[in-house]
Amino acid sequence: MNKEAGPTVPDEPGRDGPARDNPDPDEPAGVPHAVGWRLTVVEGDITREEVDAVVNAANGMLKRGGGVDGAIHRAAGPGLQDALDVFGGCPTGECRITPGFGLRTRHIIHCVGPVWRGGEDGEAALLAACYRNALALAAGHGCRSVAFPAISTGVYGFPRDRAAGIAVATVRDELARADPAGSGSEGVREVRFVCFDRETADLYRSWLDHA
Repeated sequence: MNKEAGPTVPDEPGRDGPARDNPDPDEPAGVPHAVGWRLTVVEGDITREEVDAVVNAANGMLKRGGGVDGAIHRAAGPGLQDALDVFGGCPTGECRITPGFGLRTRHIIHCVGPVWRGGEDGEAALLAACYRNALALAAGHGCRSVAFPAISTGVYGFPRDRAAGIAVATVRDELARADPAGSGSEGVREVRFVCFDRETADLYRSWLDHA
């Protein structure tokens, strides 16, 4: 199992992190870390996001599952499974890309996140790899905006606060590495963290406040 070091994650803000001024769950919380790119938090249905690429929390067989995966399959239609069957599966930490089919997006990027096994089996590095590989795949296909779910935090059991910290730190670091001048001239410019419930969205907002 790959146990390479994951991203540098700041001290955990926890559930009682700094209060936000008049937080509104219906409005995206955004952090313009550089002139050319932006991180936002959205509470809602990822299948309704109008972006260049939507990320799916897939399983290793790339077969229709539950949660986010099931919702994306339902919205995309049967053509999605036909496209995925060509790949014959995907290793943990890696991604595959398909057309968006019935979604409001050009592409769907299917990431296989790690199952939580107590944190001593390389889970953090594998989760970070999902975000890095998805951003690289998106940029390689000309995507400027990407929407991520909270990968691995459902039935895979990754603690939501730790997963949110890894997601924010990895995406922030990857966007800065790809565009250090913040020009926004190429590559991914906007990343949305789309959360199904307010509690998860607030975790991402806390991490963005600390980013």
